[in-house]
Amino acid sequence: MGPIPLQAVEFSHSPLLTFVIGLITVIALLVWLDFPAFIGLVIAGFTVGLVNAVFVPDFTSTMAATEVAGAFGDNMTGIGIPILMAAVIGKAMLESGAAQRVVRGFQNVLGESNSDIALLGSSSVLAIPVFFDSVFYLMAPLARSMRARVGRDYTLFIVTVGTGAAAAHVFVPPTPGPLAVAAEVGSDLGMTILIGIITAIPAVLIAGLGYGRWINARLDIPLRDTMSTTTEELEAVAERPTSELPGILESLAPIIVAVALIASATAVDTFQQWYPSIAALEPIVGFLGDKNVALMFAAVVASVSFYRHDDLMQSEWSDELTEALKSGGNIAAITAAGGAFGALLAASGIGDYIAGSLQEVGIPLLVTAWLIAAVVRIAQGSATAAMLTAAGIMAPLVGQLSVHPAYLVMVIGAGGNIFSWYNDSGFWLVKEIGGLTQEETLKTWTVLTTLIAVSGLVTTLVFSSVFPFA
Repeated sequence: MGPIPLQAVEFSHSPLLTFVIGLITVIALLVWLDFPAFIGLVIAGFTVGLVNAVFVPDFTSTMAATEVAGAFGDNMTGIGIPILMAAVIGKAMLESGAAQRVVRGFQNVLGESNSDIALLGSSSVLAIPVFFDSVFYLMAPLARSMRARVGRDYTLFIVTVGTGAAAAHVFVPPTPGPLAVAAEVGSDLGMTILIGIITAIPAVLIAGLGYGRWINARLDIPLRDTMSTTTEELEAVAERPTSELPGILESLAPIIVAVALIASATAVDTFQQWYPSIAALEPIVGFLGDKNVALMFAAVVASVSFYRHDDLMQSEWSDELTEALKSGGNIAAITAAGGAFGALLAASGIGDYIAGSLQEVGIPLLVTAWLIAAVVRIAQGSATAAMLTAAGIMAPLVGQLSVHPAYLVMVIGAGGNIFSWYNDSGFWLVKEIGGLTQEETLKTWTVLTTLIAVSGLVTTLVFSSVFPFA
Protein backbone atom coordinates (compact mmCIF):
# COMPACT_ATOMS: atom_id res chain seq x y z
CA MET A 1 0.00 0.00 0.00
CA GLY A 2 1.49 3.32 -1.09
CA PRO A 3 1.80 6.50 1.00
CA ILE A 4 -1.37 8.47 1.62
CA PRO A 5 -1.37 11.80 -0.25
CA LEU A 6 -1.11 14.72 2.16
CA GLN A 7 -4.18 16.39 0.68
CA ALA A 8 -6.20 13.26 1.46
CA VAL A 9 -5.45 13.46 5.15
CA GLU A 10 -8.12 15.19 7.22
CA PHE A 11 -6.96 16.70 10.43
CA SER A 12 -9.32 16.97 13.36
CA HIS A 13 -8.10 20.20 14.89
CA SER A 14 -8.97 21.79 18.19
CA PRO A 15 -7.53 25.25 18.86
CA LEU A 16 -6.54 23.82 22.23
CA LEU A 17 -3.78 21.93 20.40
CA THR A 18 -2.37 25.22 19.12
CA PHE A 19 -2.55 26.68 22.61
CA VAL A 20 -0.71 23.70 24.13
CA ILE A 21 2.01 23.83 21.46
CA GLY A 22 2.41 27.57 22.00
CA LEU A 23 2.56 27.10 25.76
CA ILE A 24 5.21 24.38 25.57
CA THR A 25 7.25 26.38 23.06
CA VAL A 26 7.34 29.59 25.06
CA ILE A 27 8.17 27.77 28.30
CA ALA A 28 10.91 25.76 26.60
CA LEU A 29 12.51 28.84 25.07
CA LEU A 30 12.16 31.31 27.94
CA VAL A 31 12.38 29.08 31.00
CA TRP A 32 14.30 25.93 30.11
CA LEU A 33 16.68 27.34 27.46
CA ASP A 34 16.76 30.90 28.86
CA PHE A 35 16.52 32.60 25.46
CA PRO A 36 16.42 36.42 25.42
CA ALA A 37 12.77 37.38 25.87
CA PHE A 38 12.35 39.09 22.50
CA ILE A 39 13.85 36.22 20.48
CA GLY A 40 11.97 33.56 22.42
CA LEU A 41 8.61 35.31 22.01
CA VAL A 42 9.10 35.87 18.29
CA ILE A 43 10.06 32.22 17.73
CA ALA A 44 7.02 31.15 19.77
CA GLY A 45 4.86 33.39 17.59
CA PHE A 46 6.29 31.85 14.40
CA THR A 47 5.69 28.36 15.82
CA VAL A 48 2.04 29.08 16.56
CA GLY A 49 1.74 30.62 13.10
CA LEU A 50 3.03 27.43 11.47
CA VAL A 51 0.55 25.35 13.46
CA ASN A 52 -2.21 27.71 12.28
CA ALA A 53 -0.99 27.25 8.69
CA VAL A 54 -1.52 23.50 8.99
CA PHE A 55 -4.89 23.52 10.69
CA VAL A 56 -6.66 26.89 10.20
CA PRO A 57 -8.49 27.40 6.88
CA ASP A 58 -7.14 30.25 4.72
CA PHE A 59 -4.09 30.64 7.00
CA THR A 60 -0.98 30.04 4.88
CA SER A 61 2.64 29.38 5.75
CA THR A 62 3.49 32.82 4.38
CA MET A 63 1.00 34.32 6.82
CA ALA A 64 2.78 32.49 9.64
CA ALA A 65 5.64 34.97 9.12
CA THR A 66 3.75 38.06 8.02
CA GLU A 67 1.10 37.84 10.75
CA VAL A 68 3.75 37.78 13.46
CA ALA A 69 5.38 40.86 11.94
CA GLY A 70 2.00 42.54 11.49
CA ALA A 71 0.90 41.80 15.06
CA PHE A 72 4.27 43.03 16.33
CA GLY A 73 3.79 46.26 14.37
CA ASP A 74 0.24 46.69 15.63
CA ASN A 75 1.40 46.28 19.21
CA MET A 76 4.31 48.64 18.63
CA THR A 77 1.85 51.21 17.28
CA GLY A 78 0.03 51.12 20.59
CA ILE A 79 2.99 51.06 22.96
CA GLY A 80 6.07 52.26 21.04
CA ILE A 81 5.93 56.02 21.66
CA PRO A 82 4.44 55.70 25.18
CA ILE A 83 7.20 53.34 26.33
CA LEU A 84 9.94 55.51 24.80
CA MET A 85 8.46 58.59 26.47
CA ALA A 86 8.02 56.64 29.72
CA ALA A 87 11.72 55.77 29.60
CA VAL A 88 12.56 59.47 29.34
CA ILE A 89 10.11 60.38 32.12
CA GLY A 90 11.48 57.66 34.38
CA LYS A 91 15.10 58.60 33.72
CA ALA A 92 14.44 62.29 34.22
CA MET A 93 12.30 61.95 37.36
CA LEU A 94 14.68 59.50 39.00
CA GLU A 95 17.94 61.30 38.33
CA SER A 96 16.68 64.86 38.79
CA GLY A 97 15.36 63.88 42.23
CA ALA A 98 11.73 64.59 41.27
CA ALA A 99 10.57 61.03 42.06
CA GLN A 100 12.46 61.16 45.35
CA ARG A 101 10.76 64.47 46.22
CA VAL A 102 7.31 62.97 45.60
CA VAL A 103 8.20 59.97 47.76
CA ARG A 104 9.24 62.23 50.62
CA GLY A 105 5.99 64.15 50.20
CA PHE A 106 4.04 60.92 50.65
CA GLN A 107 6.06 60.05 53.72
CA ASN A 108 5.57 63.48 55.26
CA VAL A 109 1.80 63.09 54.99
CA LEU A 110 1.31 59.38 55.76
CA GLY A 111 4.56 58.33 57.42
CA GLU A 112 7.20 55.92 56.15
CA SER A 113 5.29 52.90 57.50
CA ASN A 114 2.39 53.70 55.15
CA SER A 115 4.43 54.05 51.97
CA ASP A 116 2.60 51.11 50.42
CA ILE A 117 -0.78 52.72 51.08
CA ALA A 118 0.40 55.94 49.42
CA LEU A 119 1.48 54.10 46.28
CA LEU A 120 -1.65 51.93 46.22
CA GLY A 121 -4.01 54.88 46.56
CA SER A 122 -2.17 56.94 43.97
CA SER A 123 -2.13 54.21 41.32
CA SER A 124 -5.79 53.34 41.95
CA VAL A 125 -6.98 56.93 41.48
CA LEU A 126 -4.75 57.61 38.47
CA ALA A 127 -5.98 54.46 36.70
CA ILE A 128 -9.63 55.55 36.64
CA PRO A 129 -9.22 58.06 33.80
CA VAL A 130 -6.00 56.61 32.35
CA PHE A 131 -4.95 53.31 30.73
CA PHE A 132 -3.13 50.81 32.97
CA ASP A 133 0.13 51.01 31.05
CA SER A 134 0.31 54.80 31.33
CA VAL A 135 -0.22 54.60 35.09
CA PHE A 136 2.51 52.01 35.49
CA TYR A 137 4.91 54.12 33.40
CA LEU A 138 4.34 57.04 35.77
CA MET A 139 4.26 55.13 39.06
CA ALA A 140 7.19 52.74 38.56
CA PRO A 141 9.80 55.51 39.11
CA LEU A 142 8.07 56.35 42.41
CA ALA A 143 8.20 52.71 43.52
CA ARG A 144 11.90 52.53 42.67
CA SER A 145 12.63 55.78 44.48
CA MET A 146 10.61 54.62 47.48
CA ARG A 147 12.79 51.50 47.63
CA ALA A 148 15.95 53.59 47.37
CA ARG A 149 14.65 55.81 50.17
CA VAL A 150 13.60 53.15 52.70
CA GLY A 151 16.08 50.45 51.65
CA ARG A 152 13.57 47.59 51.57
CA ASP A 153 10.08 46.43 50.50
CA TYR A 154 10.45 46.77 46.72
CA THR A 155 8.31 43.65 46.29
CA LEU A 156 5.51 45.33 48.24
CA PHE A 157 5.80 48.59 46.30
CA ILE A 158 5.63 46.88 42.91
CA VAL A 159 2.59 44.82 43.99
CA THR A 160 0.72 47.86 45.32
CA VAL A 161 1.38 49.93 42.19
CA GLY A 162 0.36 47.05 39.93
CA THR A 163 -2.75 46.22 41.95
CA GLY A 164 -4.12 49.74 42.05
CA ALA A 165 -3.67 50.23 38.33
CA ALA A 166 -4.99 46.77 37.36
CA ALA A 167 -8.10 46.86 39.56
CA ALA A 168 -9.31 50.24 38.31
CA HIS A 169 -8.47 49.17 34.75
CA VAL A 170 -11.07 46.39 34.77
CA PHE A 171 -13.74 47.62 37.19
CA VAL A 172 -14.21 51.40 37.14
CA PRO A 173 -15.38 53.44 34.12
CA PRO A 174 -14.44 55.69 32.41
CA THR A 175 -11.44 53.36 32.10
CA PRO A 176 -11.95 52.13 28.52
CA GLY A 177 -12.38 48.39 29.22
CA PRO A 178 -15.36 48.46 31.59
CA LEU A 179 -16.76 51.46 29.70
CA ALA A 180 -16.93 49.41 26.48
CA VAL A 181 -18.41 46.39 28.28
CA ALA A 182 -21.04 48.56 29.99
CA ALA A 183 -22.07 49.95 26.60
CA GLU A 184 -22.23 46.43 25.09
CA VAL A 185 -24.51 45.02 27.81
CA GLY A 186 -26.55 48.19 28.27
CA SER A 187 -25.52 49.03 31.83
CA ASP A 188 -26.15 52.53 33.20
CA LEU A 189 -22.82 54.35 33.51
CA GLY A 190 -23.48 55.90 36.92
CA MET A 191 -24.46 52.58 38.50
CA THR A 192 -21.51 50.85 36.82
CA ILE A 193 -19.09 53.38 38.33
CA LEU A 194 -20.65 52.98 41.79
CA ILE A 195 -20.60 49.18 41.73
CA GLY A 196 -17.15 49.25 40.12
CA ILE A 197 -15.72 51.20 43.05
CA ILE A 198 -17.41 48.86 45.53
CA THR A 199 -15.99 45.84 43.69
CA ALA A 200 -12.50 47.31 43.34
CA ILE A 201 -12.00 48.14 47.03
CA PRO A 202 -11.87 44.53 48.36
CA ALA A 203 -9.75 43.47 45.37
CA VAL A 204 -7.25 46.25 46.03
CA LEU A 205 -7.06 45.48 49.75
CA ILE A 206 -6.69 41.72 49.26
CA ALA A 207 -4.22 41.76 46.36
CA GLY A 208 -2.39 45.02 47.14
CA LEU A 209 -2.03 45.15 50.89
CA GLY A 210 -2.87 41.57 51.89
CA TYR A 211 -0.90 39.62 49.31
CA GLY A 212 1.63 42.43 48.86
CA ARG A 213 2.68 42.30 52.50
CA TRP A 214 2.60 38.49 52.57
CA ILE A 215 4.82 38.01 49.51
CA ASN A 216 7.08 40.88 50.59
CA ALA A 217 7.99 38.94 53.74
CA ARG A 218 8.96 35.93 51.60
CA LEU A 219 10.44 37.44 48.44
CA ASP A 220 13.01 40.23 48.56
CA ILE A 221 13.30 41.71 45.07
CA PRO A 222 16.49 43.78 44.83
CA LEU A 223 16.67 47.15 43.12
CA ARG A 224 18.25 46.50 39.73
CA ASP A 225 19.52 48.70 36.93
CA THR A 226 16.70 49.33 34.48
CA MET A 227 15.37 52.13 32.26
CA SER A 228 19.02 53.28 31.89
CA THR A 229 19.23 54.26 35.57
CA THR A 230 21.60 52.37 37.87
CA THR A 231 20.98 51.38 41.46
CA GLU A 232 23.96 53.50 42.54
CA GLU A 233 22.44 56.59 40.93
CA LEU A 234 19.13 56.00 42.70
CA GLU A 235 20.81 55.55 46.06
CA ALA A 236 22.88 58.70 45.54
CA VAL A 237 19.73 60.72 44.84
CA ALA A 238 18.09 59.21 47.94
CA GLU A 239 20.89 60.69 50.05
CA ARG A 240 20.40 64.25 48.81
CA PRO A 241 18.88 66.73 51.26
CA THR A 242 15.37 67.83 50.33
CA SER A 243 16.59 71.37 49.74
CA GLU A 244 18.61 70.13 46.73
CA LEU A 245 15.62 68.40 45.12
CA PRO A 246 13.01 69.97 42.83
CA GLY A 247 9.93 71.48 44.46
CA ILE A 248 6.89 69.28 44.94
CA LEU A 249 4.84 70.90 42.15
CA GLU A 250 7.72 70.71 39.69
CA SER A 251 8.30 67.11 40.71
CA LEU A 252 4.65 66.18 40.16
CA ALA A 253 4.38 68.16 36.93
CA PRO A 254 5.04 65.24 34.51
CA ILE A 255 2.35 63.14 36.20
CA ILE A 256 -0.09 66.04 36.38
CA VAL A 257 0.44 66.92 32.71
CA ALA A 258 0.00 63.35 31.49
CA VAL A 259 -3.06 62.59 33.62
CA ALA A 260 -4.74 65.94 32.96
CA LEU A 261 -4.37 65.63 29.19
CA ILE A 262 -5.51 62.00 29.01
CA ALA A 263 -8.35 62.61 31.47
CA SER A 264 -9.58 65.61 29.46
CA ALA A 265 -10.30 63.36 26.48
CA THR A 266 -11.99 60.80 28.72
CA ALA A 267 -14.10 63.50 30.42
CA VAL A 268 -15.33 65.07 27.18
CA ASP A 269 -16.17 61.67 25.74
CA THR A 270 -18.04 60.64 28.89
CA PHE A 271 -20.00 63.81 29.65
CA GLN A 272 -20.97 65.11 26.21
CA GLN A 273 -24.15 63.02 26.31
CA TRP A 274 -25.35 65.28 29.14
CA TYR A 275 -23.61 68.46 28.01
CA PRO A 276 -23.66 68.42 24.18
CA SER A 277 -21.92 71.78 23.88
CA ILE A 278 -18.60 70.35 25.11
CA ALA A 279 -18.49 68.15 22.01
CA ALA A 280 -16.84 71.14 20.30
CA LEU A 281 -13.75 70.43 22.40
CA GLU A 282 -13.46 66.86 21.15
CA PRO A 283 -11.00 67.52 18.28
CA ILE A 284 -8.67 69.39 20.64
CA VAL A 285 -8.75 66.98 23.55
CA GLY A 286 -8.77 64.06 21.13
CA PHE A 287 -5.29 65.15 20.00
CA LEU A 288 -3.89 66.34 23.33
CA GLY A 289 -5.46 63.47 25.26
CA ASP A 290 -4.01 60.76 23.05
CA LYS A 291 -1.53 58.89 25.25
CA ASN A 292 1.24 59.30 22.66
CA VAL A 293 0.89 63.08 22.76
CA ALA A 294 0.19 63.34 26.49
CA LEU A 295 3.23 61.31 27.46
CA MET A 296 5.38 63.22 24.98
CA PHE A 297 4.46 66.51 26.71
CA ALA A 298 5.08 64.87 30.10
CA ALA A 299 8.51 63.72 28.88
CA VAL A 300 9.39 67.25 27.81
CA VAL A 301 8.38 68.62 31.21
CA ALA A 302 10.39 65.94 33.02
CA SER A 303 13.42 66.50 30.77
CA VAL A 304 13.47 70.24 31.41
CA SER A 305 13.37 69.59 35.16
CA PHE A 306 16.20 67.06 34.74
CA TYR A 307 18.31 69.67 32.94
CA ARG A 308 17.60 72.29 35.61
CA HIS A 309 18.53 70.12 38.57
CA ASP A 310 21.46 68.04 37.32
CA ASP A 311 24.89 69.54 36.79
CA LEU A 312 25.13 68.47 33.15
CA MET A 313 26.27 70.18 29.99
CA GLN A 314 23.63 70.28 27.26
CA SER A 315 25.42 67.58 25.25
CA GLU A 316 25.64 65.34 28.34
CA TRP A 317 21.95 65.91 29.05
CA SER A 318 21.11 64.93 25.48
CA ASP A 319 23.27 61.80 25.75
CA GLU A 320 21.49 60.77 28.96
CA LEU A 321 18.09 61.07 27.28
CA THR A 322 19.36 59.08 24.29
CA GLU A 323 20.44 56.29 26.66
CA ALA A 324 16.93 56.29 28.11
CA LEU A 325 15.46 55.95 24.62
CA LYS A 326 17.75 52.99 23.87
CA SER A 327 16.56 51.25 27.02
CA GLY A 328 12.95 52.06 26.18
CA GLY A 329 13.36 50.62 22.69
CA ASN A 330 14.37 47.25 24.11
CA ILE A 331 11.41 47.26 26.49
CA ALA A 332 9.01 48.23 23.70
CA ALA A 333 10.32 45.42 21.48
CA ILE A 334 9.84 42.78 24.19
CA THR A 335 6.38 44.07 25.09
CA ALA A 336 5.24 44.12 21.46
CA ALA A 337 6.63 40.62 20.90
CA GLY A 338 4.59 39.34 23.83
CA GLY A 339 1.50 40.91 22.31
CA ALA A 340 2.31 39.34 18.92
CA PHE A 341 2.58 35.88 20.49
CA GLY A 342 -0.86 36.39 22.05
CA ALA A 343 -2.28 37.62 18.73
CA LEU A 344 -1.14 34.47 16.90
CA LEU A 345 -2.79 32.33 19.57
CA ALA A 346 -5.96 34.35 19.05
CA ALA A 347 -5.74 33.75 15.28
CA SER A 348 -6.11 30.01 15.93
CA GLY A 349 -9.69 30.66 17.02
CA ILE A 350 -9.00 29.72 20.63
CA GLY A 351 -11.14 32.58 21.97
CA ASP A 352 -14.28 31.66 20.01
CA TYR A 353 -13.70 27.96 20.66
CA ILE A 354 -13.55 28.42 24.44
CA ALA A 355 -16.38 30.93 24.54
CA GLY A 356 -18.62 28.65 22.51
CA SER A 357 -17.78 25.65 24.68
CA LEU A 358 -18.63 27.47 27.90
CA GLN A 359 -21.72 29.24 26.66
CA GLU A 360 -23.90 26.16 26.92
CA VAL A 361 -22.69 25.08 30.36
CA GLY A 362 -25.58 25.01 32.81
CA ILE A 363 -24.24 27.38 35.49
CA PRO A 364 -25.44 30.82 36.63
CA LEU A 365 -25.02 33.61 34.09
CA LEU A 366 -22.63 35.70 36.19
CA VAL A 367 -20.31 32.75 36.76
CA THR A 368 -20.57 31.78 33.07
CA ALA A 369 -19.54 35.28 32.01
CA TRP A 370 -16.59 35.22 34.41
CA LEU A 371 -15.46 31.83 33.13
CA ILE A 372 -15.67 32.87 29.48
CA ALA A 373 -13.63 36.02 30.08
CA ALA A 374 -11.12 34.19 32.30
CA VAL A 375 -10.40 31.28 29.98
CA VAL A 376 -10.18 33.51 26.90
CA ARG A 377 -7.79 35.81 28.78
CA ILE A 378 -5.51 32.93 29.78
CA ALA A 379 -5.57 31.49 26.27
CA GLN A 380 -4.90 34.60 24.18
CA GLY A 381 -3.45 37.14 26.61
CA SER A 382 -5.40 40.36 26.05
CA ALA A 383 -7.63 41.47 28.92
CA THR A 384 -9.55 43.85 26.68
CA ALA A 385 -10.15 41.18 24.03
CA ALA A 386 -11.34 38.72 26.69
CA MET A 387 -13.72 41.30 28.14
CA LEU A 388 -15.18 42.26 24.78
CA THR A 389 -15.53 38.60 23.74
CA ALA A 390 -17.44 37.76 26.90
CA ALA A 391 -19.56 40.93 26.62
CA GLY A 392 -20.55 40.12 23.05
CA ILE A 393 -21.65 36.61 24.02
CA MET A 394 -23.52 37.66 27.17
CA ALA A 395 -25.24 40.79 25.80
CA PRO A 396 -28.22 38.87 24.30
CA LEU A 397 -28.73 37.13 27.66
CA VAL A 398 -28.97 40.31 29.77
CA GLY A 399 -32.76 39.97 29.87
CA GLN A 400 -32.37 36.73 31.83
CA LEU A 401 -30.42 38.43 34.62
CA SER A 402 -32.13 38.84 37.98
CA VAL A 403 -29.65 41.57 38.98
CA HIS A 404 -28.48 44.89 37.54
CA PRO A 405 -26.35 44.56 34.36
CA ALA A 406 -23.53 46.43 36.12
CA TYR A 407 -22.81 43.21 37.99
CA LEU A 408 -22.30 41.51 34.64
CA VAL A 409 -19.73 44.20 33.76
CA MET A 410 -17.91 43.43 37.03
CA VAL A 411 -17.62 39.66 36.54
CA ILE A 412 -16.50 40.13 32.94
CA GLY A 413 -13.84 42.60 34.05
CA ALA A 414 -12.73 40.30 36.86
CA GLY A 415 -12.44 37.28 34.57
CA GLY A 416 -10.62 39.29 31.93
CA ASN A 417 -7.93 40.24 34.45
CA ILE A 418 -6.95 36.75 35.56
CA PHE A 419 -3.48 35.16 35.32
CA SER A 420 -1.46 37.54 33.19
CA TRP A 421 1.46 35.51 31.79
CA TYR A 422 3.83 35.27 28.81
CA ASN A 423 1.21 35.93 26.10
CA ASP A 424 0.17 39.25 27.69
CA SER A 425 2.13 42.36 26.74
CA GLY A 426 1.35 43.77 30.20
CA PHE A 427 3.38 40.96 31.79
CA TRP A 428 6.49 42.02 29.90
CA LEU A 429 5.84 45.70 30.56
CA VAL A 430 5.77 45.11 34.33
CA LYS A 431 8.82 42.86 34.17
CA GLU A 432 11.01 45.19 32.14
CA ILE A 433 10.03 48.54 33.61
CA GLY A 434 10.01 47.16 37.15
CA GLY A 435 13.38 45.44 36.71
CA LEU A 436 12.07 41.98 37.67
CA THR A 437 12.98 38.46 36.62
CA GLN A 438 10.41 36.20 34.96
CA GLU A 439 10.00 34.22 38.19
CA GLU A 440 9.52 37.39 40.23
CA THR A 441 6.95 38.70 37.77
CA LEU A 442 4.99 35.43 37.98
CA LYS A 443 5.06 35.53 41.79
CA THR A 444 3.95 39.16 41.97
CA TRP A 445 2.09 40.39 38.88
CA THR A 446 0.57 37.07 37.75
CA VAL A 447 -0.65 36.25 41.25
CA LEU A 448 -2.07 39.70 41.95
CA THR A 449 -4.05 39.71 38.69
CA THR A 450 -5.50 36.33 39.66
CA LEU A 451 -6.40 37.54 43.15
CA ILE A 452 -8.16 40.57 41.66
CA ALA A 453 -10.11 38.24 39.35
CA VAL A 454 -11.23 35.85 42.09
CA SER A 455 -12.03 38.51 44.68
CA GLY A 456 -13.93 40.50 42.05
CA LEU A 457 -16.11 37.48 41.30
CA VAL A 458 -16.78 36.72 44.97
CA THR A 459 -17.53 40.36 45.83
CA THR A 460 -19.93 40.64 42.89
CA LEU A 461 -21.79 37.42 43.77
CA VAL A 462 -22.16 38.43 47.42
CA PHE A 463 -23.13 42.03 46.79
CA SER A 464 -25.56 41.20 43.96
CA SER A 465 -27.36 38.67 46.16
CA VAL A 466 -27.89 41.30 48.87
CA PHE A 467 -28.48 44.34 46.64
CA PRO A 468 -29.65 43.08 43.22
CA PHE A 469 -30.83 46.57 42.05
CA ALA A 470 -32.93 44.76 39.43
